[in-house]
Amino acid sequence: MIPTTLASLIPDEALLLALPSEQVGLQLLKLASAQLQNGLFSKGSVAGPERLFGQGYGHLPGPYYSGNRAEEVELAVGEGWQWLLNALLIMPAPEPNNSFLRLTRRGRALVKSDAGFDTYVAAAQFPKALLHPQIADEVWLQLAQGKFAVAVFVAFRAVEEAVRRASSFATEEHGVPMIRRAFHKDNGPLTRTTDPEAEKEALAALFAGAIGSYKNPHSHRTVEIEDGREAQEMVLLASHLLRIVDSRSAEPRPSR
Repeated sequence: MIPTTLASLIPDEALLLALPSEQVGLQLLKLASAQLQNGLFSKGSVAGPERLFGQGYGHLPGPYYSGNRAEEVELAVGEGWQWLLNALLIMPAPEPNNSFLRLTRRGRALVKSDAGFDTYVAAAQFPKALLHPQIADEVWLQLAQGKFAVAVFVAFRAVEEAVRRASSFATEEHGVPMIRRAFHKDNGPLTRTTDPEAEKEALAALFAGAIGSYKNPHSHRTVEIEDGREAQEMVLLASHLLRIVDSRSAEPRPSR
């Protein structure tokens, strides 16, 4: 059945008001895609007052919202529209139809697959600011596109490269052996000599384990990651490790 109103997709006003703008935007995009005329649609014809509350004489049947919380409903819908624009899923149509809207290429691709849109929404809800600046743009985009294994590989390759640079190792050095050298408890260039020995060993194990578990497998064979949340957790670990390398790089190195 083709959806005709937002209330046909989100029947409960309380649910609509509780949803994040990304999820409201998802339903608005579905509604707009079902009502395209020559590839165009208008905000009013999809979710104007007559489409939300049955005001006027719209040609599409209901259901509608009651109107008891009209201001709150309109605000929630407006936030959903704004998110669609910010995410480049919809855009103004070109002249002479610029009073209308159209789906972008990304928007058209996403409406074909709930799974694809859910992946994008999950990535959009994931704060890019939590990622280390060195990897933030590329890794966030890979997550948004559902390329989870690529995102994880890129993140941990950056960790490996950061350790190599900070330790002034040769370019051919790599992998777990290099990591263990960099954080060797006795003479590792990234080891903090004032730390207790157990903490030195634990940090070396953390870095070596991360590279061995998350970077090396992706270097040698195809590794699939199906869970976007799992991939997000992995790249957050990579970001944390990069910040540790930054802090160790900034510390004066004692003479050995």
